[in-house]
Amino acid sequence: MAMKHPALVALTAAGAAMGRRIQRELPQAELHGLASRVSDADRTFTDTVPHLRSLFEAGVPIIGICATGIVIRALAPLLSDKTSEPPVLSLADDGSAVVPLLGGHRGANALARRLAALTGGTAAITTAGDLGLGIALDAPPRGWRIHDRAMVKPLAAAMLAREPVALRVQAGDASWIAASGYPFTDDAPIGICVSHRASAATPQTLVYRPQVLALGVGCERGADPRELEDLVRTTLVRHDLAPEAVACVSSLDLKADEAAVLALADSFGVPARFFTAEALAREEPRLATPSDAVRSAVGVPGVAEAAALASAGPAGALLVPKQRSPRATCAIALSPRDIDASTIGRARGQLSVVGIGPGHASWRTPEVDAALAQATDVVGYGLYLDLLGSAIGGKRRHESALGAEEVRARLALDLAAEGRSVALVSSGDAGIYGLAALVFELLERGDVPGWRRIALRVCPGLSALQAAAARAGAPLGHDFCAVSLSDLLTPWSEIERRLQAAADGDFAVALYNPASARRRDQLRRAIHILRAQRPPATPVIAARNLGRVGESVETTTLAAFDMEAVDMLTLLLIGSSRTRAFATGSAHWVYTPRGYAVKRAAHPDAVGASAEKP
Repeated sequence: MAMKHPALVALTAAGAAMGRRIQRELPQAELHGLASRVSDADRTFTDTVPHLRSLFEAGVPIIGICATGIVIRALAPLLSDKTSEPPVLSLADDGSAVVPLLGGHRGANALARRLAALTGGTAAITTAGDLGLGIALDAPPRGWRIHDRAMVKPLAAAMLAREPVALRVQAGDASWIAASGYPFTDDAPIGICVSHRASAATPQTLVYRPQVLALGVGCERGADPRELEDLVRTTLVRHDLAPEAVACVSSLDLKADEAAVLALADSFGVPARFFTAEALAREEPRLATPSDAVRSAVGVPGVAEAAALASAGPAGALLVPKQRSPRATCAIALSPRDIDASTIGRARGQLSVVGIGPGHASWRTPEVDAALAQATDVVGYGLYLDLLGSAIGGKRRHESALGAEEVRARLALDLAAEGRSVALVSSGDAGIYGLAALVFELLERGDVPGWRRIALRVCPGLSALQAAAARAGAPLGHDFCAVSLSDLLTPWSEIERRLQAAADGDFAVALYNPASARRRDQLRRAIHILRAQRPPATPVIAARNLGRVGESVETTTLAAFDMEAVDMLTLLLIGSSRTRAFATGSAHWVYTPRGYAVKRAAHPDAVGASAEKP
């Protein structure tokens, strides 16, 4: 699995400056700054220890631009399994020293050297293998797997002691081992074996599994995932092939959403890759068992064998011809070199419809940040993409004008259907007056069959009504509703009916899209409806540019409310008849009580009992 992008954690202004310098070399790294000392950061935090721990537990590589002791004391209680912990480094504010603290062989040593080259400092590498052998036996090339990690330590000890060690290479490129210059022998009692064969795993042998096997599969629509996996694993055992040497699971692109194929890839921990019928047809001369029946069904004479061969490349060879079960097939090809699955066929396209909140990084959810980090392409209104800053650095950016929502949604679906990982960006919450509903509308219409084969998820964000309410106090503390005053997509008669229902029901009301330069009458009519049902002193909150430069949150009353100060960047919160406003010193607060006073009067012995939602 690819390493996540690192977090540069700065506790001082000098550390933040160093972080920005590093970002010029590592644009995917995100600068996290201590809010009380760092004014310019991609994300801010208020408490260092919990923040470092949350990053570590999420598997995010950490570059702490601070004293080593701070990082050690924060993370020491969490240390348990060095094979799963992310890289952790400490970097001096001036870049003079870089110390890889954890995950030296999981990327920290390499990152330390890269940072030292950038800053002119010293990388304090202390791991014995790197220093004594020039290689790290427990950190083989990306994708390679170690059959039994318990053998790493005795092999490294033997090599450091210059004892006889054998080296056998049955598959893959082992030049990284030979580069150590170690004098390997043929008849040593212990040794290293690079092999795709299951039988290579013997006592006293450190076995590496290079990614050289391409697993091609096919199945009927809706086939039981267990049937396909049983077929594949039985085939591997029968032909003495190691599951750890499988580089990818591949098939026809029509199977990109097939549960059995996706479950098989997940079970093996490898990517699923998909080929067009045209690409598979080019493999026909190399097929061992072409089938006219398959050709008539899907347009190619074979899926499993063709997919395996296409994945293994022109120099690859069919190792295991098509094997069958009642509803599934598989075949295996061997590549003479490591297979980089990211370069073959297509991945299953992914579309994440994300809500980025009002725009400030501290109001984005970790799920949204992860979706943005994973994306190859981001689609959105230009202003919203600008708000993301370095969080989308280095990604393909597709922007369109305000009002071009369907254009954006279609583009995002098209890109995902091409096998890309796409983030479609909405402000606030994508499911509240955002783009998520439009995406599902387009999917249901089924204009493009390929859209339905993508992996789709919606990542919630902080909605404008939540942000505005939090700034003002708790005006949505009891029942409320939200109404958009834009009649571009909804007839005004329907909007007016909903406003009247909200007034009759005495709901606190959030008004989205209240007015624009040309559209002013709708707000006037909405206020007229609410004024007829609410006391003149009902609090009204006008929140503008929430979480952005120029933010303003003003509280007035329904009687004094000035409609001329409202525009499309404003969200209005209008209280119910029970909403209250009061001041504590210089702070002014608005809240809508839930009825605790009534509860206390009726049940004085129950004071303190929870009325929160479960």
